[in-house]
Amino acid sequence: QVQVVQSGETTVQAGGSLRLSCVASGLAFDDFPMGWFRRAPGKNREGVAAISKIGDEIYYGRAVKGRFTISRDNAKNTLYLQMDSLEVDDTAVYLCLIGDGLSVSSGGYSFTAGNNHWGQGTQVTVIS
Repeated sequence: QVQVVQSGETTVQAGGSLRLSCVASGLAFDDFPMGWFRRAPGKNREGVAAISKIGDEIYYGRAVKGRFTISRDNAKNTLYLQMDSLEVDDTAVYLCLIGDGLSVSSGGYSFTAGNNHWGQGTQVTVIS
């Protein structure tokens, strides 16, 4: 059975850094595009970053571009989100998506038919 497990909730000071991880099992990891999404209080879910199967296409949301870095280690079945220069507005629940229905390009992302596997979510709180 597919399992997607994210790192635990974390509180970080503004200006600091944090790395989230997402470990998947029960699937062929390198067959799936994947990404990070977030839901902040009072806001709709937004795309943070996404990466293609081999990492040749990477997307970043405007709010995080230049501060966050998405990467994947296919040998370890792990997706990462490195977050630097964190801001209070980055406070949100971050969701990992392992989805073969996810299409990724540098200009954006879209969903097509396929299996989408979500992590349980990670609460990230940034304080000033």
